Amino acid sequence: MARMIVARILSTIGHPALLAPAVVAFAALRRNVSAPTMLAAVGVPVVVAAGVMAFSVVRVRSGSWTDADASAPRERIELNTFLAVALLGAALLVRRVGQPLEIAAGLAAAGAIVCAALSLRRFLKLSLHTAFAVFAAALLWPDAAGVGFLLMLSLAIAWSRLALHRHTLADVATGLIIGALAGSGFIYATQQAPKLSFP
Repeated sequence: MARMIVARILSTIGHPALLAPAVVAFAALRRNVSAPTMLAAVGVPVVVAAGVMAFSVVRVRSGSWTDADASAPRERIELNTFLAVALLGAALLVRRVGQPLEIAAGLAAAGAIVCAALSLRRFLKLSLHTAFAVFAAALLWPDAAGVGFLLMLSLAIAWSRLALHRHTLADVATGLIIGALAGSGFIYATQQAPKLSFP
């Protein structure tokens, strides 16, 4: 019983809509970004998350989905397609209005994670909780302590998804790999254009 309670807590903490904006806010605070940049860095992911939640509610109320978790394969495809378009569209928008590269790169990498989930759906149900937790660690680079903490949290979140029987070992292992690839891509992209970094 206690094991399942811990798993549920970790799974909730590791929900991408909660963890990613929290880590973004922490990273922005550590870098002393301006108020407008902070608003964009945290606000855009929150707006995307709210949009996804609203989309889920509408689909459930219309009778198209059985629940807001989008448990059925068809529902998950719809949800992930909506999320991928929202994230990639937001990435293009924030760059177009002149926001720092880190914000656009973070949104684009997040969109790439969701696209990977869509691409791999015939083989496995990629754990987005796990992938986004590992990706979040990259947002704190090069803070070794912060990165290390989030990587350990990622493993705990992966365990929680297994304990709750939401995913298989292949699902979470692939999530760890995809998250690491997205995080590496984010670090590489942002380090290639230091002049566009957070002020």
